[in-house]
Amino acid sequence: MAKKDLHYTRNIGIMAHIDAGKTTTSERILFYTGLTHKIGETHDGTATMDWMAQEQERGITITSAATTTSWIYDGNKYKMNLIDTPGHVDFTVEVERSLRVLDGAIATFCAVGGVEPQSETVWRQADKYNVPRVCYVNKMDRSGANFFEVVTQIKTVLGAHPCPIQIPIGAEENFLGVVDLVRMKALVWRNEAMGASYEVEEIPADLQAEAEEWRDKMLETLAGLDDTLMEKYFDNPSTITEAEIHAAIRKGTCAMEINPVILGSSFKNKGVQPLLDAVCAYLPSPLDTPSIDGTDPRDPEKKLIRTPSEDEPLAALAFKIATDPYVGRLCFFRVYSGHLDAGSYVYNPRTDKKERISRIFQMHSNKQNPVEVIGAGDIGAGVGFKDIRTGDTLCDEKSPIVLESMDFPAPVIGISVEPKSQADIDKLGIGLSKLAEEDPTFTVHTDEQSGQTVIEGMGELHLEIIIDRLKREFKVECNQGRPQVAYKETITQTVTLREVYKKQTGGRGKFADIIVQVGPKDENFEGSLQFVDEVKGGNIPKEYIPSVQKGFSVAMKNGVLAGYPVDSMKVVLVDGSYHPVDSDQLSFEICAQIAFKNACAKARPALLEPIMKLEVVTPEESMGDVIGDLNKRRGQVEGMESSRTGARIVKAKVPLSEMFGYVTALRTISSGRATSSMEFSHYAEVSNAIAKEVVAEAKGHVELL
Repeated sequence: MAKKDLHYTRNIGIMAHIDAGKTTTSERILFYTGLTHKIGETHDGTATMDWMAQEQERGITITSAATTTSWIYDGNKYKMNLIDTPGHVDFTVEVERSLRVLDGAIATFCAVGGVEPQSETVWRQADKYNVPRVCYVNKMDRSGANFFEVVTQIKTVLGAHPCPIQIPIGAEENFLGVVDLVRMKALVWRNEAMGASYEVEEIPADLQAEAEEWRDKMLETLAGLDDTLMEKYFDNPSTITEAEIHAAIRKGTCAMEINPVILGSSFKNKGVQPLLDAVCAYLPSPLDTPSIDGTDPRDPEKKLIRTPSEDEPLAALAFKIATDPYVGRLCFFRVYSGHLDAGSYVYNPRTDKKERISRIFQMHSNKQNPVEVIGAGDIGAGVGFKDIRTGDTLCDEKSPIVLESMDFPAPVIGISVEPKSQADIDKLGIGLSKLAEEDPTFTVHTDEQSGQTVIEGMGELHLEIIIDRLKREFKVECNQGRPQVAYKETITQTVTLREVYKKQTGGRGKFADIIVQVGPKDENFEGSLQFVDEVKGGNIPKEYIPSVQKGFSVAMKNGVLAGYPVDSMKVVLVDGSYHPVDSDQLSFEICAQIAFKNACAKARPALLEPIMKLEVVTPEESMGDVIGDLNKRRGQVEGMESSRTGARIVKAKVPLSEMFGYVTALRTISSGRATSSMEFSHYAEVSNAIAKEVVAEAKGHVELL
């Protein structure tokens, strides 16, 4: 098989706030690259990338969809692996795991809404994984569109370095096309042939001065990145060639020093081809991220490096698990080095097992195109894996490596579920386990006190989709309880306690004696249990100390107030003693669990609740009612702004427990004209009165059962 030139491969994703036009843009990309012959629309439920029934009904993206297409730019054919990601905060995990394996991204912004809350979230996620971005300002045809205002917001709100390389010709209903500041030409879409072609013309006379001004700003920005360009810029800017500008933009983008900004109206089929050109010209290829860091599973301190070459040993990352009704369990992966062949065996360092991959595919949304091999720098999917999870590394057993995995947020809301009939019990268990495999932010557990099955997720919509999928895909009808907030517990004081565990059963008994100091963790400590060993002189043998730590770690899953998990704590093992015959590891573990309960009861335990960051866009006349309603919900209004369309934007922090059914209430208050978006912010302590209610309800619920 001839080796492909990775210079012409792009692994890109489209990310944005909900309703900024990600899927609409993806559909145009598929159409103009010749992959589809009809443009699907999100609002009609016909979008190729929104293939789930739930996505088509709601007109939103729920799961990230991958596809492979190609585009000819500058005489070369570029291969594009494209991932369309959701914008709704409940499905933020889909963005997180997609960005982990992408080389570049298209950050899409609405020309009217600008930088919205979820825009900030996905931007931070891209920063975390060092993903270079091109900014695309969409919806230039809409009333209130303002390209230059959005560029300002990208700079001020996101702290980014936008570098416009186009400016608009007209706006709103008069939007005709763009001025290309690199070539200093106008690109105008006049015909009605679905925007497939456009005219390259001279810049309109009334825009010439503005175009010159913005080109000068672009050159000034680029000159700051390149010494040679800076000399030319100060000597004679007209001597700077197109090739030099392209090279400087590419260099700055790949180094994450600038974000080229382009614009268009995907729905009106304007501006998508220059966006594809920009992806090819400025976003990195797998070769622009020349080495992939990992660790040796046999020696985690030892760093390993792989380069994106098919001659290197295999290193791939499984970033998504999906269940397909026809082929079964699909594992999506990105190959960083080497190649993965159909029918071959791969090694999983997490399980220390080899697994056979029976078939591999290049994906097109929910359709699989079988291939024989996926090489370095490519994205594919495979079946045959039995025990692969999201974030696992697939590698060569002779050259094992563990790649950096992903961090997923903890669920904040739960509901209890039970099957409607006895026949559905097994089907419910199978369905829930498959869905939990697919989605790391969805968890299932059995409440020890009530015996109920509780499912937890990132929001009401997230759990609504899960229940809907159980019904449609797994044919399980189930009853559900009312939503439960994922409370946590903490301790607010430090106490010192001696705990002795002593049990004589005839023959060898049990004995452990520990003195511990239990209190809140240090501010700079990351993690839940900060364990410090200060035992001196061998009063407790070294082999028993991990058992003390394990005892506290296990006990933290159930707090003393209402059985909620303890968020964090610091445990200092000060001293203790042991019995040469009766002491063992289990004795010290049990002793630690008893010490946890007794110490926490004295350390002023408190309840924590999830606080959400809320943004409401409301007409001026409804603002007073919206704020009044938020105050009733224990919300703290943090600011009010005016949007360019005359609406008011209210920003607030509100407890999640008060937000159930808020969308319906907001519609009533504003006669259906206000919209809201909400995402998790942090955990905060609950007032005594409400804590008493929550604890009484939790205990009363158990007594009733």
